[in-house]
Amino acid sequence: MPNGFDLRGLAVPVIVAPMAGGPSTPELAAAGTDAGGLGFVAAGYLSADALAERIAAARQLTSGPLGVNLFAPQPSAATREAIDKYAAALAPDVQRYGAELGKPVYNDDAWEAKIEVLLDLRPEVASFTFGLPSVEECKRLRDAGIATVGTVTSVYEAEAATNCGVDAIAVQGPSAGGHRGTFDPVAEPNSQPLSELLAAAVARVSVPVVAAGGLVTADDVERVIEAGAVAAQLGTAFLLADEAGSSPVHRAALQDPKFTETVVTKSFSGRYARGLHNRFIDEHEAQAPFGYPEVHYLTGPLRAGAVRAGDPHGTNVWAGTGFKSIRSGSVAEIMATLA
Repeated sequence: MPNGFDLRGLAVPVIVAPMAGGPSTPELAAAGTDAGGLGFVAAGYLSADALAERIAAARQLTSGPLGVNLFAPQPSAATREAIDKYAAALAPDVQRYGAELGKPVYNDDAWEAKIEVLLDLRPEVASFTFGLPSVEECKRLRDAGIATVGTVTSVYEAEAATNCGVDAIAVQGPSAGGHRGTFDPVAEPNSQPLSELLAAAVARVSVPVVAAGGLVTADDVERVIEAGAVAAQLGTAFLLADEAGSSPVHRAALQDPKFTETVVTKSFSGRYARGLHNRFIDEHEAQAPFGYPEVHYLTGPLRAGAVRAGDPHGTNVWAGTGFKSIRSGSVAEIMATLA
């Protein structure tokens, strides 16, 4: 990586993936870095001011490098009719949890303001999900000494990212927990196995490649490093970490033997994401329209109500396919099992 921080220099080639909406905390990011890897602050759903506070808090906890992940904005795929129809279908959940539906608004997740936060606070690495910065934005970040990483789910997206000028790409396979990084919000997520996608990306692009999606064990990390990745990015593996902000409901569900599989769903956010297979998905997936972030905001109060009620069947429990192999403990302890 010719610019700024070099991912190839990590003592432990493990990146603690950004997990927006709760799991990612300043403590998790700092602990990932202090354990020899690279920790990330997740900017998704935060205001620009809150993001700045999170970065500052992580900086106080570690003297090592930090990454920040932003959601790249895209045009909405929602229609008012589809959103209204889905809102009506959610009436039983409104009654069940005593929670009102949220307002299905569109916003760009304060993109421009967050770019300015990055330029001001200068984390060592900035990564992007759902899309890419413009060529000009990418250049501004690189000129500020911030290494840039584009999250991609196909060779086409990998080439678009390198054309944008990023310093590295993170290839996300289909086993990843949480939202898929697919640029097209209404496209079926790429089902190409991570091993094939990684091999294709390593062969086609000239920048370092990070592997992500379904990686939870030392064998997983070793396999992708041997295949040419400079680092493995793991999220699900750290959901039970002491430093993670995962809710008690999330933690309990991940360890509950009644949950046996993950599925990809758009029912919670209007965008494809992988989580534990539960009642909400069974009842609403067929009705759920595309429309991110509108559906995310629409269902938000219902999901919060389910968490308050201790019900994992009424909220998203994001997890990758390897969730059964994860363990609790400190980030340092979990990282030691991966090194």
